[in-house]
Amino acid sequence: MKFFSFWRSLASFRVRIALNLKNVPAEVTFIDLDANAHRDPEYRRINPQMALPALVEDDSTTLFQSLAILEYLDEKYPSPPLLPADAIGRARVRALALMVACEGHPLLTPRVRRYLDHELNLRDTQQVAWRRHWTVETLAALEGHLADNKDTGRFCHGDSPTMADICMVGHVTVAVTQQIDLKIYPTVKRIFETAMAVPEFAKAHPLAQPDTPEAMRPKQ
Repeated sequence: MKFFSFWRSLASFRVRIALNLKNVPAEVTFIDLDANAHRDPEYRRINPQMALPALVEDDSTTLFQSLAILEYLDEKYPSPPLLPADAIGRARVRALALMVACEGHPLLTPRVRRYLDHELNLRDTQQVAWRRHWTVETLAALEGHLADNKDTGRFCHGDSPTMADICMVGHVTVAVTQQIDLKIYPTVKRIFETAMAVPEFAKAHPLAQPDTPEAMRPKQ
């Protein structure tokens, strides 16, 4: 199994967590988004969308889109499960994951930032405001759904990590990078800290990857 990843890619972050939780080995190929390596013909043949991540099985079947990959891994390697056993629980977890992966995250991706910069000529302060607005809006939505909900436990749904937590931690990581105060999102903050204390989550963090620039790594 080959996994195409980049240290800063939030979608790759999700798949790294799932691979760690499932204890599934994968040969990692780093695609440098900052060097536009995702636009190289070689990677374009793997994923014509030129987006990360991609997961290539031993028979050369290529999987793309992080949530589809998470569901695939959960079906192929069912333990530990990333989705609850009951239909309503699965719907809730998928909805929480989709809030991040399909509504919040797409507005923060490099290709959107490039369009804001190159096509719309937005000033740096405007671009910062854009990113902050959509980050905060998603945090508020997550807090609203998680706080005081009977199904929220140590994690987003119950007491074991699910697909919802896998997606949420990436978004909160972006918020931390933007120095957004998490105090007004106490449930999100608590779950984020709980999840990132799990070794499989911590090892997947963007700043802990082999291709993370040395200057970005936390000081020891």
